[in-house]
Amino acid sequence: MGSSVLLFQKRFHEGLLGGQITLTFRRWPRAKVKAGGRYRCHPIGVLEVDQVSRQPAATLSKQDALQAGFPSRAALVAYLAEHGGPLAPDEALFRVELHHAGEADFVPGATEAKLTRAARQALSEALQRLDAKADAPWTRATLALIAAQPRVAASGLAKQVGRATAPFKADVVKLKKLGLTQSFEVGYALTPRGRTFWRLSA
Repeated sequence: MGSSVLLFQKRFHEGLLGGQITLTFRRWPRAKVKAGGRYRCHPIGVLEVDQVSRQPAATLSKQDALQAGFPSRAALVAYLAEHGGPLAPDEALFRVELHHAGEADFVPGATEAKLTRAARQALSEALQRLDAKADAPWTRATLALIAAQPRVAASGLAKQVGRATAPFKADVVKLKKLGLTQSFEVGYALTPRGRTFWRLSA
């Protein structure tokens, strides 16, 4: 992801976080994002682009507007006009489909799906050290829980394994520092590194 950013006005942040906004239109001279790319959007975290295409302004619909966080097609067109002047019907807009993908403070490598044998071994040893410091092994059971139930509230996950919420959350932070998990407004998910590690370890 590097230092790439995708800017949104503050009024769109809640919709992006909640998943109501999954689309944006931009009047760029050239594409500034790509499908599969992950981009920082301060302060809400990371946005992942699902698809980038071109769409003539004349074909904008009310549904497009709703997905982009506007109450009507007219509101969307007016917003776009504020950023480049009146829209010509044949103007090709960049249509960017996206979703919120978690926090921005990933450790280096967390967003990389490739994992060398040495890196995998280092992660396994780190998990062993965490387990050794605890009353009972917990790391792999927690990874399995998050892998199977992404974005489920921490309280619900902790209850399933008979743990109090606070220490459970503290342990997930330890996994996050290894680049294996990411946090959302509700719950967690495995990072690209975490998914690869878990797939290779299962």
